[in-house]
Amino acid sequence: MKQVYLDNSSTTKVLDEAAKAVFDVMTENYGNPSSLHKKGIESEKLMRQARGIIASALDVNSKEIYFTSGGTESNNLAIKGAAYSLRRKGNHLITSTIEHPSVLEVFRALEKEGFKVTYLRVDKDGFVDIEELKEALTPETVLVSIMYVNNEVGSIQPIKDAAKAIKDQNKDTLFHVDAVQAFGKIHLIQGLKDIDLLSLSGHKIYAPKGIGALFVRDGVRILPILHGGGQETGIRSGTENLPGIVGLGVAAETCFKNISEWQSKMSELKKRLMDGILKEIPDAVLNGPALGAPHILNFSFPGTRGEILLHALEAKGIYVSTGSACSSHKGGKSHVLAALGKSHDEQDSALRFSLSPYILPEDIDYTVRVLGIEVAELRKFVRR
Repeated sequence: MKQVYLDNSSTTKVLDEAAKAVFDVMTENYGNPSSLHKKGIESEKLMRQARGIIASALDVNSKEIYFTSGGTESNNLAIKGAAYSLRRKGNHLITSTIEHPSVLEVFRALEKEGFKVTYLRVDKDGFVDIEELKEALTPETVLVSIMYVNNEVGSIQPIKDAAKAIKDQNKDTLFHVDAVQAFGKIHLIQGLKDIDLLSLSGHKIYAPKGIGALFVRDGVRILPILHGGGQETGIRSGTENLPGIVGLGVAAETCFKNISEWQSKMSELKKRLMDGILKEIPDAVLNGPALGAPHILNFSFPGTRGEILLHALEAKGIYVSTGSACSSHKGGKSHVLAALGKSHDEQDSALRFSLSPYILPEDIDYTVRVLGIEVAELRKFVRR
């Protein structure tokens, strides 16, 4: 049976060259990077090379890159580390209503600790309002966190304008950006200008799971949330996941070498999918912007249930999701679609399609054809 994997925002297949590099580290270059003998020195060199690749991709200094276990830890370390470090200067924090759970849940936890949090609203396409951000900033604001690309609907936030608004008001207010769905997918602000902290994850860009990184601009002080051996200059203790780090370096290098070509290809695939869905199912509802991130497309199919439709597509070899993989097991409706003002039916019938440059046009056509059949069949069942 034909298989079409359209859940790349949940996780990606590891590149062959990244998997080989991981295997080589696990079986040959397996020393602890902190060890002083030859095996350790060789491992430390590999880690330094990977750090350099990530830094080069972001156009920043290698010493500003810290390896973590993934996007969730990077977000927690950035937000908690900054908030705790700056608490004496102020206890006001700002984020948006459509952030990933690994950001929103951190802010909710900080509220319980006495921090005041402002949650910026978004418009019908999932964009924050820069004027609302400006109004929310106060002398007590020590941290703002806004995601680069929304993981459910693909809206690309006006990060450059947000950064300028924050720094114009108070250069000491830190700006954190969750770039998990942006890194390796779109071109970022050159040199991450006016961004102080930025999170990324390996398994979204064809690297292994369990590896990520955090950019911390030189001079920015955050408190660690893990204590131990003092690895990563004390910011993130714990023996480094060298196989994952090397795999991340290989995958990042491949992504950024091909980023313009891949972005163009995914944009074409996304348009083909969007146009096909609207032609095959005219009453389908697009969630988010038509011209958002090149790899994310979200549609509602009123009169169906997203979870049932997902499994119907799975039976035909097509893999999609109903929203964020990190929160799908909890059930309930999407907080992102709710923030966009979507109705109960639209939330309940939504599917996210997330692309990769390895998908073929015929895969898209097959998906559209099967989707049209399954939606029609499910609607017949509902009407009964």
